[in-house]
Amino acid sequence: MTSIKATPKISENLIKELGLDRSEFAKIISLLERDPTTTELGIFSAMWNEHCSYKSSKKWLKTLPTNGPQVICGPGENAGIVSIGDNQALVFKMESHNHPSFIEPFQGAATGMGGILRDVFTMGARPIATMNALSFGEIGNAKTKSLFNGVVSGIGSYGNCFGVPNVGGELRFNKSYNSNCLVNAFAAGIVDEDKIFYSAASGIGMPVVYLGAKTGRDGVGGASMASAEFNRTNEEKRPAVQVGDPFTEKCLMEACLELMKTDAIISIQDMGAAGLTCSAVEMGDKGDLGIELNLNKVPVREKSMTAFEMMLSESQERMLMVLNPKKEEHAKNIFDKWNLDFAIIGHTIKEDKFRIYHNGVLEADIPLKALSGSAPEYDRPWTNPNRIKSDVVLPKLNPIACLKKLIKAPNYCSRAQVWEQYDHTILSSTINGPGSDSALVKIKNSKKAIAFTCDVTPRYCVSNPYEGGKQAVAESYRNLISSGATPLAITDNLNFGNPKKQDIMGQLVMSIKGIGEASEKLKMPVVSGNVSLYNETDGVAIFPTPTIGAVGLLKDYNNRIQMKPKPGEALWLIGETNGHLGQSALIEEMLGINSGGPPLVDLEKELLAGQFLLKLNDLKLIQSCHDLSDGGLALAAAEMAIIGNSGITLNRNSIEFLFAEDQGRYLISGLPENENKVMEMSKETSIPVINVGRVGGEYFIIGDEAILLAELQNLHQNGLNSILQ
Repeated sequence: MTSIKATPKISENLIKELGLDRSEFAKIISLLERDPTTTELGIFSAMWNEHCSYKSSKKWLKTLPTNGPQVICGPGENAGIVSIGDNQALVFKMESHNHPSFIEPFQGAATGMGGILRDVFTMGARPIATMNALSFGEIGNAKTKSLFNGVVSGIGSYGNCFGVPNVGGELRFNKSYNSNCLVNAFAAGIVDEDKIFYSAASGIGMPVVYLGAKTGRDGVGGASMASAEFNRTNEEKRPAVQVGDPFTEKCLMEACLELMKTDAIISIQDMGAAGLTCSAVEMGDKGDLGIELNLNKVPVREKSMTAFEMMLSESQERMLMVLNPKKEEHAKNIFDKWNLDFAIIGHTIKEDKFRIYHNGVLEADIPLKALSGSAPEYDRPWTNPNRIKSDVVLPKLNPIACLKKLIKAPNYCSRAQVWEQYDHTILSSTINGPGSDSALVKIKNSKKAIAFTCDVTPRYCVSNPYEGGKQAVAESYRNLISSGATPLAITDNLNFGNPKKQDIMGQLVMSIKGIGEASEKLKMPVVSGNVSLYNETDGVAIFPTPTIGAVGLLKDYNNRIQMKPKPGEALWLIGETNGHLGQSALIEEMLGINSGGPPLVDLEKELLAGQFLLKLNDLKLIQSCHDLSDGGLALAAAEMAIIGNSGITLNRNSIEFLFAEDQGRYLISGLPENENKVMEMSKETSIPVINVGRVGGEYFIIGDEAILLAELQNLHQNGLNSILQ
């Protein structure tokens, strides 16, 4: 069992199917100094695909700001970690499951939830919240209804069974997603700062232990599939979608957290993309050790599985651990109690080797560092993809008619019919649930609460990726501020088309530049994330969609701000309005076009406006707040009226003023007797504040026109009826 088995010549078709090109195949031969076996080729393909190696994006991801006094762990681990004080830390990450969800919506979305939860608890954290950012095609597209309902059902089924609240997220519909839906899953958990677990292996001869569910053929090649374009034959890729079991994952989490209370674990890594291959290589690479595995020890649920299949299987609910050998019996007893597999399948070695044995045959003998450190890293050519800007010319529009159209549109109506399928109150810690600018989840045995939000505006990004990237971070900042939280950090999920196309690569580059600049200025470092490329079918790409998941901290949840104004309160608008309607919700819904450039983001003004609002809150001058984004002042005020169940009168009737999407703005309500104090502070800080109306009555009124609040609520509530099952 010491020499590699001779392999017939690798076919060109297999190289292509595994997502490798000829130059990469030549590099493999050079590293091995021989032709690879089929298993070795599969291992290289898994580790060198876009999903695992970030070979097209790594150069630019390195430019993102990742440090700050609050950061404990930045990119490179299963999830990012920030301190929230009192020896507590928040572990969080966002990741995509786009391709699997398009092929098999229910299981694709469900296993996306399972994967992101494992990323959190593998670091020792108990999950406290999840979110999802979902993008689907047009309502009238043939596949949209089935994709939408399948994905929502998958998320609800897995999350509800696992027992963690789903507290918020995003939902959009656009023709660019007709053939490529996006399913971005976010999870966060709490861990003591001195009890964090990492993935770097240490010690020579330490047992490598397989934990959890058995290995099957589901998910074989899933990471490679996620690193390629779709075409008309994507139905054939259905076997590459994993199958999830939330009850097994719940048991796996409890077993891992129980074992983590001991000194048994040297390192631990979940089996996600590329399964056993990626988890073993990452543990060895980070610990500067080699790994030797005997696949005959791997628990399997199907007969006659090959080494290739076992190494590339993405069967769910599995973990890999390097174990303190003195604790083997104790660890096994814990996993036996939870009815989970526990098998020693290998050990760490001093040599820089990744050796795989199966049925007495050496199937792979690869320099382990070569799988990660020698992975291709491309500096792909790119062009700045900013679109030519056309002026926005508006016909005469009625403000109330515009508001009615927007409030019932699938992109801006209530999402209650979706989030009601998710349990957002389990664990009894949710203070603000879905429908708020940001969700709030309290930390048990304290007054602290964590704020969560997901944000991006793809129509801005396709027009100007740089400004769109800035705006995604800025809006997440505003959403956290609107709840009274101090922003802490972000995770990103960068969804783009084929990076080999210069304009698509330009979208990625410029979005990252915008994200980096905004996160630096707004003091929200990027501590984790995911890149999902090749989101296109038959050469047609999605809108660039760099989703931002952001977290913030309230030291006392009694100081939170909600979106519910009360009768008798005044409405004040913070921030400057210049009437920007380019790429706005108004022209998209009323005129059916996406013209003009996106609103520019002044990061200095964003920072100062946010600080000003938090100061108003500290002085108890704010009763409610909502940030302005899609649909501008009119839509923000209508949403506040609906949530507060009280009419609103706006004292402006200009279409440009009402529906402008200028950035850096908040709509707040407060007691009229505090207006002079608010305006005085506005002058002192040079932050524009104006009175735009009042709260009360049964009507939503703009100028001389009005609509019954009950009618507005009905339009808002039923906007998704046509797409629901």
